[in-house]
Amino acid sequence: MDIIDPAIERYVAEHTTPPPPHLAHVAAVTRERTQTPQMRSGLVEARLLEALVVAAGATRVLEIGTFTGYGALAIAARLPADGRLITIESDEEYAALARDHIGASPDAAKVDLRVGDARELVPALDGPFDLVFVDAWKPDYPHYYEAVLPKLADRGLIVCDNVLWSGAVLDEDDDSENTRALRAFNDQVQADARVSNALLTVGDGLLVIWHAR
Repeated sequence: MDIIDPAIERYVAEHTTPPPPHLAHVAAVTRERTQTPQMRSGLVEARLLEALVVAAGATRVLEIGTFTGYGALAIAARLPADGRLITIESDEEYAALARDHIGASPDAAKVDLRVGDARELVPALDGPFDLVFVDAWKPDYPHYYEAVLPKLADRGLIVCDNVLWSGAVLDEDDDSENTRALRAFNDQVQADARVSNALLTVGDGLLVIWHAR
């Protein structure tokens, strides 16, 4: 299912600031060297993450799911010189690609790439985080959410990717693991009195979450 009319998507992309050369290179390498290039954050999504960094005045960011580093570098670009992004990737091959891209970027000093299972690594991290971006194993979203919520700054944001799953969350006949997990997660957040949230039809669906008053 096309969540947004393809013609609208093209128009939106044409009216979004294009990526800088180093990010365009990351996108090209991701297309050439991975079998799932669609896992990379899209242009509009990456620019939205950048805007959230600016709007929040973020200095400490956590990313769960690095892939090849495109999203991490989009975020890092707008962090201050003393800002810090911790990004976690479980796949060593993707982490190696991301490490190369981060090392070649002008923002390498801001990025701390860690390889391992986020369910084990996140509980040991010190908060608070101004922004948390989650784009990893979908059935584990509830674990990530519960682990990061206590570490979220008072005015912080959690952004979870792929929550519409190409519209599959609306298909009652789709009983696949990822679809079931994302439906349950969306319902979990919607029912959680600790937070407020907005589900955006950007990319494959972004669920933005913040502390309720």
